[in-house]
Amino acid sequence: MRAQRLSEQATTTGELLDSVLALQAQDVNALRLAARARGVHDLTGDVVRTWAMRGTLHLLRSDDLWVLGPLSPVNVQRGKRRREELGLTDDLCARALPALREVLTDPLPRRDVVTRLTEVGIALDPKSQAPAHLMAYAAANGVLYRTLDDRYALLADIPEPGTVEQLWRRYRRAYGPATVADFAAWSGLPKGLLRDLPEIEDEPATPAGTTRMLGHFDTYLLGYKDRGLALDPAHARRVQTGGGILTPHVVVDGRVVATWRRTGTGFEVNPFGPRPDLDREIADLSRFLGVDGALTWA
Repeated sequence: MRAQRLSEQATTTGELLDSVLALQAQDVNALRLAARARGVHDLTGDVVRTWAMRGTLHLLRSDDLWVLGPLSPVNVQRGKRRREELGLTDDLCARALPALREVLTDPLPRRDVVTRLTEVGIALDPKSQAPAHLMAYAAANGVLYRTLDDRYALLADIPEPGTVEQLWRRYRRAYGPATVADFAAWSGLPKGLLRDLPEIEDEPATPAGTTRMLGHFDTYLLGYKDRGLALDPAHARRVQTGGGILTPHVVVDGRVVATWRRTGTGFEVNPFGPRPDLDREIADLSRFLGVDGALTWA
């Protein structure tokens, strides 16, 4: 929890991402909840939302786009078959990259990008998944990113590509204690690229009773293949409901102790054992969401 800035909270988006490297960002509302739990209520700063770990949208600092070096080749290759099924041949994708640099004169929603691409000879079916897969391919090649309001914009100059070891070290700083298998699950990198990674010692932390209410795409549990240290296997099915979605949950000193959900008047919490003290979290979360803070127990 300390490494994830859940117990020693950040004050700015840049400070937060310097610690945790990236926040899951395919759902912007869930992204904002994750930042809120780490002390940041306003996602401003020099940040970029792009496809990174596991080919999934994440929010990173612009300075940390070196992660595209080790990740993008894997993500591009992994998506090749689906692109070909959608008619996105290697030739079309190669022609699309300079075309995107030409038409993205300002941030645009996807439908407008598709229209402009058609005007310069790159025709896509706007009702298919082809535009989405082409945007992800272009992002992996450092051409564009997706804004928090779901438009597409050109990327400025990005850092020199990083290495797998560099990514491993940043991962361990944010998620340790963790294993190479956890790193593979979090990054999406094949195990063949993860040989001979250096041993890294973790800094111990003293429990302080810190309690946080985390959302359904929070990066805390998504950082591991084996979540047993944080989530008792006896309760795992109550949190890991399938499809990669995690039920919103309550964490106390690193351990998941309950699930929660929004209700018409506030929040309902379903504890696994004794009820956690949620007064401060409920007050902060209700202010953040602009809703009533009534608490009921399931």
